[in-house]
Amino acid sequence: MFGHRAMYDNGWKAVTRHTVGVSFDDDVWELYNLNVDPSECNDLAAAEPDRLAQMIDQWWAEAETYGVLPLDDRGVELFGARFGEHTPHRPDRHYTYRPPMAPLPSQSSASLGGRSWDLIATIDRASGEGGVLYALGNGNSGLTVFVQNNRLVFDYNVFGDHFEVESDRDVPVGRSEVGVRFERTGKGGNATVVIDGADCGTVEFPFVMRVISSMGSSIGFDYGLPVSHRYSDSFPFEGTLHRVDIQLAESRKAGSAEDAAASQRSGMARQ
Repeated sequence: MFGHRAMYDNGWKAVTRHTVGVSFDDDVWELYNLNVDPSECNDLAAAEPDRLAQMIDQWWAEAETYGVLPLDDRGVELFGARFGEHTPHRPDRHYTYRPPMAPLPSQSSASLGGRSWDLIATIDRASGEGGVLYALGNGNSGLTVFVQNNRLVFDYNVFGDHFEVESDRDVPVGRSEVGVRFERTGKGGNATVVIDGADCGTVEFPFVMRVISSMGSSIGFDYGLPVSHRYSDSFPFEGTLHRVDIQLAESRKAGSAEDAAASQRSGMARQ
C-alpha cells in the first residue's frame, strides 16, 4: 500500500518502506529471519545479499502475476475525485453510464460520499421483472438502487445499518424513469425514491458517509458481496436498462485539501 512492499518465503521476510516521491528503484530493502527474529529487529540484508536479491526478484514476479503493477504511491488523491476535462469526473459533475459495463473501480466511479446527488435510470420492463440498477460498495457499506416485487427500493448501508425506502406504488410496465434524490442536510440526510418525476417514499438517516466504500460501482447488477440484505447474489436487472444518469451537487469544501485528507482518514479506518 502506498508503495510499501514485502515478500514472505519460508520464514524469511523482505520488506521496503517507500517514501512518496522517491523512485521505487531507490527504495532500500531489509531482510529478516522470522523463525528466530519475529519482531524484525535484526536486519540481515547486508549478511544475506543473495537471498535478498532472490526475494526481491520473487516479489516482482508475483506482482506481475497478480496484477499489482504498475506501482502507485499516491495517497489522498486515491480517495477523492478530481473534476476536470479528460478525466472520468467531468467539471459539470454529471455521469452517464450505458450498460453493459464491467464494474468500475472506485477512482473512476461517481463520488457520492458526503454530498447531495440525483440518480435517474431509464428502463423498460415487463411485470415481475426486477434487479439492481446501480450499486456502490459492498455488504460492509454502500448503497444500491433496485426493483423488487415491482417496487423501487433504495438501501443505504451505513456499516451494516440499513436505511431503506420502498416506493408506495409499482414501477410501471414498459419504459419509465426511476431513481433516487439524495439530500445531505448536515451530518444526516434523506433519500427519496422517484418514479417518472413523482416522489414515492422517503427515508431519513442520521449520518451521511463521507467515503462510502473502497469498492467501486456496478451498473445493472451488484458486483461482489451484496450491498443489501434483500438479495443474495448479483441480482442482475431482468428488463432493459438503457442508461443511468447521476448528477452531483457541490460538496462542502469540495476538492479542498482538508476535505480530501478527512476522506483519506475515513477510508483508511475501514481497511
